[in-house]
Amino acid sequence: MIRFENITKRYNDTAVVSDFNLVINKGEFFVLIGPSGSGKTTTLKMINKLIKLSEGTLFIEEKKISEYDIQELRWNIGYVLQQIALFPNMTVEENITIVPEMKKWSKEDMHNRVTELLESVDLDPEKYRGRKTSELSGGEQQRIGVLRALAADPDIILMDEPFSALDPITRNSLQQDVMKLQRKFKKTVVFVTHDMQEAIQLGDRICVMNQGRIEQVGTADEILKKPANDFVEEFLRTGLPYYDGEKTVKTFIEKGFYTKDESFFEETLNLSDSLDDLILALARVNTLKVITDKEPLYISREQLIHYFADDIDAKEQEEKA
Repeated sequence: MIRFENITKRYNDTAVVSDFNLVINKGEFFVLIGPSGSGKTTTLKMINKLIKLSEGTLFIEEKKISEYDIQELRWNIGYVLQQIALFPNMTVEENITIVPEMKKWSKEDMHNRVTELLESVDLDPEKYRGRKTSELSGGEQQRIGVLRALAADPDIILMDEPFSALDPITRNSLQQDVMKLQRKFKKTVVFVTHDMQEAIQLGDRICVMNQGRIEQVGTADEILKKPANDFVEEFLRTGLPYYDGEKTVKTFIEKGFYTKDESFFEETLNLSDSLDDLILALARVNTLKVITDKEPLYISREQLIHYFADDIDAKEQEEKA
Protein backbone atom coordinates (compact mmCIF):
# COMPACT_ATOMS: atom_id res chain seq x y z
CA MET A 1 0.00 0.00 0.00
CA ILE A 2 2.67 2.53 1.13
CA ARG A 3 6.31 1.77 0.43
CA PHE A 4 9.36 3.81 1.42
CA GLU A 5 12.41 2.92 -0.64
CA ASN A 6 15.78 4.36 0.48
CA ILE A 7 14.14 7.59 1.66
CA THR A 8 16.24 10.44 3.05
CA LYS A 9 15.05 13.91 4.02
CA ARG A 10 17.59 16.68 4.54
CA TYR A 11 17.32 20.26 5.68
CA ASN A 12 20.47 21.94 4.38
CA ASP A 13 23.16 19.41 5.32
CA THR A 14 21.24 17.81 8.21
CA ALA A 15 19.42 14.53 7.58
CA VAL A 16 16.26 14.24 9.69
CA VAL A 17 15.26 10.92 8.06
CA SER A 18 17.97 8.62 6.71
CA ASP A 19 17.99 5.45 4.59
CA PHE A 20 14.36 4.72 5.45
CA ASN A 21 12.90 1.48 4.04
CA LEU A 22 9.44 0.39 5.10
CA VAL A 23 6.23 -1.20 3.80
CA ILE A 24 2.85 -0.34 5.35
CA ASN A 25 0.20 -2.86 4.36
CA LYS A 26 -3.28 -2.07 3.08
CA GLY A 27 -5.82 -1.89 5.91
CA GLU A 28 -3.12 -1.86 8.59
CA PHE A 29 -3.07 0.33 11.71
CA PHE A 30 0.61 1.29 11.65
CA VAL A 31 2.24 3.33 14.42
CA LEU A 32 5.38 5.46 14.16
CA ILE A 33 6.88 6.07 17.58
CA GLY A 34 10.04 7.60 18.94
CA PRO A 35 11.37 10.47 21.07
CA SER A 36 11.13 14.11 19.99
CA GLY A 37 13.29 14.74 16.93
CA SER A 38 13.26 11.11 15.80
CA GLY A 39 11.76 11.99 12.40
CA LYS A 40 8.35 10.38 12.82
CA THR A 41 6.26 13.46 11.89
CA THR A 42 8.54 14.22 8.95
CA THR A 43 8.04 10.63 7.75
CA LEU A 44 4.27 10.99 8.08
CA LYS A 45 4.17 14.29 6.17
CA MET A 46 6.14 12.86 3.25
CA ILE A 47 3.20 10.53 2.56
CA ASN A 48 0.90 13.40 1.56
CA LYS A 49 3.69 15.62 0.18
CA LEU A 50 3.45 18.24 2.92
CA ILE A 51 7.19 17.61 3.10
CA LYS A 52 9.14 16.65 -0.02
CA LEU A 53 11.68 13.88 0.27
CA SER A 54 15.31 14.58 -0.65
CA GLU A 55 16.31 11.13 -1.91
CA GLY A 56 14.65 7.81 -2.61
CA THR A 57 11.19 6.85 -3.82
CA LEU A 58 7.86 6.68 -2.05
CA PHE A 59 5.11 4.53 -3.57
CA ILE A 60 1.37 4.44 -2.89
CA GLU A 61 -0.35 1.45 -4.48
CA GLU A 62 2.87 0.86 -6.46
CA LYS A 63 2.64 4.31 -8.08
CA LYS A 64 5.42 6.81 -7.37
CA ILE A 65 4.20 9.67 -5.24
CA SER A 66 5.84 12.09 -7.68
CA GLU A 67 3.43 10.89 -10.38
CA TYR A 68 0.30 11.81 -8.43
CA ASP A 69 -1.56 15.06 -8.96
CA ILE A 70 -1.26 16.72 -5.55
CA GLN A 71 -5.01 17.39 -5.29
CA GLU A 72 -5.82 13.80 -6.26
CA LEU A 73 -3.30 12.55 -3.71
CA ARG A 74 -4.57 14.65 -0.80
CA TRP A 75 -8.23 13.97 -1.50
CA ASN A 76 -7.41 10.29 -1.02
CA ILE A 77 -5.59 10.90 2.28
CA GLY A 78 -7.39 12.03 5.44
CA TYR A 79 -5.28 14.02 7.91
CA VAL A 80 -5.84 14.48 11.66
CA LEU A 81 -3.64 16.77 13.76
CA GLN A 82 -3.27 17.51 17.45
CA GLN A 83 -4.52 21.02 16.63
CA ILE A 84 -7.82 20.08 15.04
CA ALA A 85 -8.28 23.29 12.99
CA LEU A 86 -12.04 23.02 12.67
CA PHE A 87 -13.83 26.10 11.37
CA PRO A 88 -15.50 27.50 14.53
CA ASN A 89 -18.23 29.48 12.75
CA MET A 90 -19.32 26.50 10.67
CA THR A 91 -21.58 23.69 11.78
CA VAL A 92 -20.45 20.14 12.47
CA GLU A 93 -21.99 19.03 9.17
CA GLU A 94 -20.30 21.83 7.22
CA ASN A 95 -16.93 20.94 8.75
CA ILE A 96 -17.30 17.22 8.00
CA THR A 97 -18.39 17.74 4.38
CA ILE A 98 -15.67 20.16 3.24
CA VAL A 99 -13.90 17.65 0.98
CA PRO A 100 -17.06 15.86 -0.24
CA GLU A 101 -18.42 19.28 -1.25
CA MET A 102 -15.23 20.08 -3.16
CA LYS A 103 -15.61 16.70 -4.87
CA LYS A 104 -19.17 17.74 -5.80
CA TRP A 105 -21.06 15.08 -3.87
CA SER A 106 -24.83 15.50 -3.88
CA LYS A 107 -26.51 17.09 -0.83
CA GLU A 108 -28.28 13.80 -0.11
CA ASP A 109 -25.03 11.81 -0.19
CA MET A 110 -23.33 14.32 2.11
CA HIS A 111 -26.27 14.31 4.51
CA ASN A 112 -26.26 10.50 4.65
CA ARG A 113 -22.49 10.37 5.11
CA VAL A 114 -22.64 12.76 8.07
CA THR A 115 -25.39 10.64 9.63
CA GLU A 116 -23.34 7.46 9.18
CA LEU A 117 -20.17 8.96 10.62
CA LEU A 118 -21.77 10.62 13.64
CA GLU A 119 -23.64 7.43 14.52
CA SER A 120 -20.38 5.46 14.28
CA VAL A 121 -18.98 7.42 17.26
CA ASP A 122 -22.27 7.50 19.18
CA LEU A 123 -23.05 11.16 18.50
CA ASP A 124 -26.72 11.83 17.75
CA PRO A 125 -26.83 13.20 14.16
CA GLU A 126 -29.89 15.35 14.77
CA LYS A 127 -28.37 16.85 17.91
CA TYR A 128 -24.87 17.48 16.54
CA ARG A 129 -25.02 18.11 12.78
CA GLY A 130 -26.32 21.69 13.12
CA ARG A 131 -24.19 22.75 16.09
CA LYS A 132 -21.26 25.12 15.75
CA THR A 133 -17.98 23.33 16.49
CA SER A 134 -17.03 26.14 18.90
CA GLU A 135 -19.82 24.85 21.17
CA LEU A 136 -18.29 21.37 21.48
CA SER A 137 -15.98 19.95 24.13
CA GLY A 138 -12.36 19.17 23.26
CA GLY A 139 -13.10 15.47 22.91
CA GLU A 140 -16.13 16.13 20.70
CA GLN A 141 -14.10 18.47 18.50
CA GLN A 142 -11.40 15.85 18.07
CA ARG A 143 -14.02 13.27 17.11
CA ILE A 144 -15.32 15.66 14.44
CA GLY A 145 -11.75 16.12 13.23
CA VAL A 146 -11.42 12.35 12.81
CA LEU A 147 -14.80 12.13 11.04
CA ARG A 148 -13.83 14.97 8.69
CA ALA A 149 -10.73 12.99 7.70
CA LEU A 150 -12.96 10.00 6.89
CA ALA A 151 -15.74 11.93 5.18
CA ALA A 152 -14.71 11.57 1.53
CA ASP A 153 -13.88 7.88 2.02
CA PRO A 154 -10.09 8.14 1.55
CA ASP A 155 -7.95 5.00 1.47
CA ILE A 156 -5.36 6.37 3.90
CA ILE A 157 -5.68 8.28 7.19
CA LEU A 158 -2.67 10.09 8.68
CA MET A 159 -2.84 10.95 12.38
CA ASP A 160 -0.16 13.09 14.03
CA GLU A 161 -0.35 12.80 17.84
CA PRO A 162 -4.09 13.58 17.67
CA PHE A 163 -4.90 12.84 21.32
CA SER A 164 -1.83 14.12 23.19
CA ALA A 165 -3.54 17.31 24.43
CA LEU A 166 -6.55 15.49 25.89
CA ASP A 167 -7.16 14.27 29.43
CA PRO A 168 -6.58 10.52 30.01
CA ILE A 169 -10.27 9.55 30.13
CA THR A 170 -11.17 11.40 26.92
CA ARG A 171 -8.01 10.11 25.28
CA ASN A 172 -8.84 6.49 26.08
CA SER A 173 -12.39 6.94 24.80
CA LEU A 174 -11.11 8.41 21.51
CA GLN A 175 -8.58 5.60 21.12
CA GLN A 176 -11.44 3.12 21.34
CA ASP A 177 -13.44 5.13 18.79
CA VAL A 178 -10.54 5.25 16.33
CA MET A 179 -9.97 1.49 16.58
CA LYS A 180 -13.67 0.91 16.00
CA LEU A 181 -13.72 3.27 12.99
CA GLN A 182 -10.62 1.69 11.47
CA ARG A 183 -12.15 -1.77 11.68
CA LYS A 184 -15.54 -0.58 10.38
CA PHE A 185 -14.23 1.37 7.38
CA LYS A 186 -11.08 -0.75 6.79
CA LYS A 187 -8.72 2.18 6.27
CA THR A 188 -4.94 2.19 6.25
CA VAL A 189 -4.00 4.32 9.27
CA VAL A 190 -0.52 5.76 9.88
CA PHE A 191 -0.43 7.08 13.45
CA VAL A 192 2.35 9.11 15.10
CA THR A 193 2.79 9.07 18.87
CA HIS A 194 5.50 9.32 21.51
CA ASP A 195 3.41 7.24 23.96
CA MET A 196 4.39 3.56 24.01
CA GLN A 197 1.22 2.54 25.83
CA GLU A 198 -0.86 4.16 23.06
CA ALA A 199 1.24 2.46 20.38
CA ILE A 200 0.72 -0.97 21.98
CA GLN A 201 -3.01 -0.42 22.35
CA LEU A 202 -3.60 0.79 18.78
CA GLY A 203 -0.98 -0.63 16.45
CA ASP A 204 -1.14 -3.77 14.33
CA ARG A 205 2.58 -3.06 13.90
CA ILE A 206 4.89 -0.48 15.43
CA CYS A 207 7.97 1.23 13.98
CA VAL A 208 10.36 2.52 16.65
CA MET A 209 12.43 5.44 15.31
CA ASN A 210 15.49 7.25 16.63
CA GLN A 211 17.44 10.09 15.01
CA GLY A 212 15.70 9.57 11.68
CA ARG A 213 16.36 5.85 11.46
CA ILE A 214 14.35 2.70 12.10
CA GLU A 215 15.40 0.84 15.24
CA GLN A 216 12.76 -1.92 15.08
CA VAL A 217 9.53 -2.81 13.29
CA GLY A 218 7.14 -5.44 14.62
CA THR A 219 3.98 -6.20 16.53
CA ALA A 220 3.72 -5.06 20.13
CA ASP A 221 4.29 -8.64 21.21
CA GLU A 222 7.46 -8.98 19.11
CA ILE A 223 8.94 -5.70 20.35
CA LEU A 224 8.15 -6.38 24.01
CA LYS A 225 9.51 -9.93 23.87
CA LYS A 226 12.62 -9.21 21.82
CA PRO A 227 13.73 -5.57 21.81
CA ALA A 228 16.17 -5.18 18.90
CA ASN A 229 18.78 -3.21 20.84
CA ASP A 230 19.54 -1.18 23.97
CA PHE A 231 17.73 1.89 22.63
CA VAL A 232 14.45 0.02 22.14
CA GLU A 233 14.72 -1.65 25.54
CA GLU A 234 15.37 1.68 27.28
CA PHE A 235 12.52 3.30 25.35
CA LEU A 236 10.21 0.54 26.60
CA ARG A 237 11.38 0.99 30.18
CA THR A 238 10.78 4.74 29.96
CA GLY A 239 7.38 4.48 28.27
CA LEU A 240 6.00 1.51 30.20
CA PRO A 241 6.53 1.94 33.94
CA TYR A 242 6.09 -1.78 34.61
CA TYR A 243 8.11 -3.09 31.70
CA ASP A 244 10.86 -5.44 32.82
CA GLY A 245 12.15 -7.93 30.32
CA GLU A 246 13.99 -9.83 33.07
CA LYS A 247 10.99 -10.66 35.26
CA THR A 248 9.00 -13.79 34.48
CA VAL A 249 5.66 -15.32 35.37
CA LYS A 250 7.54 -17.29 38.03
CA THR A 251 8.46 -13.97 39.73
CA PHE A 252 4.77 -13.12 39.85
CA ILE A 253 3.81 -16.54 41.23
CA GLU A 254 6.51 -16.39 43.90
CA LYS A 255 4.87 -13.26 45.31
CA GLY A 256 1.65 -15.20 45.83
CA PHE A 257 -0.55 -13.65 43.15
CA TYR A 258 -2.36 -16.76 41.93
CA THR A 259 -5.08 -19.24 42.86
CA LYS A 260 -5.05 -23.04 42.76
CA ASP A 261 -8.81 -23.20 42.33
CA GLU A 262 -9.61 -24.31 38.82
CA SER A 263 -11.01 -21.35 36.90
CA PHE A 264 -12.35 -20.71 33.43
CA PHE A 265 -9.31 -19.62 31.43
CA GLU A 266 -8.76 -18.32 27.90
CA GLU A 267 -4.97 -18.45 27.51
CA THR A 268 -2.05 -20.50 28.86
CA LEU A 269 1.45 -19.40 29.87
CA ASN A 270 4.55 -21.10 31.29
CA LEU A 271 6.56 -20.08 34.36
CA SER A 272 9.44 -19.00 32.09
CA ASP A 273 7.30 -16.57 30.06
CA SER A 274 8.07 -12.91 30.73
CA LEU A 275 6.06 -10.61 32.94
CA ASP A 276 5.35 -8.62 29.78
CA ASP A 277 3.74 -11.72 28.24
CA LEU A 278 1.55 -11.89 31.35
CA ILE A 279 0.56 -8.21 31.07
CA LEU A 280 -0.25 -8.53 27.37
CA ALA A 281 -2.29 -11.68 27.94
CA LEU A 282 -4.32 -10.17 30.78
CA ALA A 283 -4.97 -7.10 28.66
CA ARG A 284 -6.82 -9.48 26.32
CA VAL A 285 -8.47 -11.95 28.72
CA ASN A 286 -9.67 -12.01 32.33
CA THR A 287 -8.02 -15.25 33.50
CA LEU A 288 -5.18 -17.46 32.30
CA LYS A 289 -3.67 -20.79 33.27
CA VAL A 290 0.00 -21.23 34.18
CA ILE A 291 1.62 -24.62 33.55
CA THR A 292 3.94 -25.75 36.36
CA ASP A 293 5.79 -29.00 37.19
CA LYS A 294 3.07 -29.75 39.75
CA GLU A 295 -0.51 -28.54 39.61
CA PRO A 296 -1.68 -25.75 37.26
CA LEU A 297 -2.17 -22.27 38.71
CA TYR A 298 -4.56 -19.53 37.64
CA ILE A 299 -3.99 -15.78 37.43
CA SER A 300 -6.69 -13.15 37.00
CA ARG A 301 -6.58 -9.57 35.81
CA GLU A 302 -7.62 -8.51 39.33
CA GLN A 303 -4.50 -10.20 40.76
CA LEU A 304 -2.33 -8.34 38.27
CA ILE A 305 -3.81 -5.05 39.48
CA HIS A 306 -3.12 -6.03 43.11
CA TYR A 307 0.46 -6.92 42.16
CA PHE A 308 1.02 -3.44 40.71
CA ALA A 309 -0.75 -1.79 43.66
CA ASP A 310 1.59 -3.57 46.08
CA ASP A 311 4.56 -2.55 43.93
CA ILE A 312 3.50 1.11 44.01
CA ASP A 313 2.93 0.94 47.77
CA ALA A 314 6.39 -0.58 48.32
CA LYS A 315 8.03 2.19 46.27
CA GLU A 316 6.18 4.89 48.23
CA GLN A 317 7.33 3.35 51.49
CA GLU A 318 10.93 3.35 50.23
CA GLU A 319 10.67 7.04 49.34
CA LYS A 320 9.36 7.89 52.82
CA ALA A 321 12.09 5.88 54.58
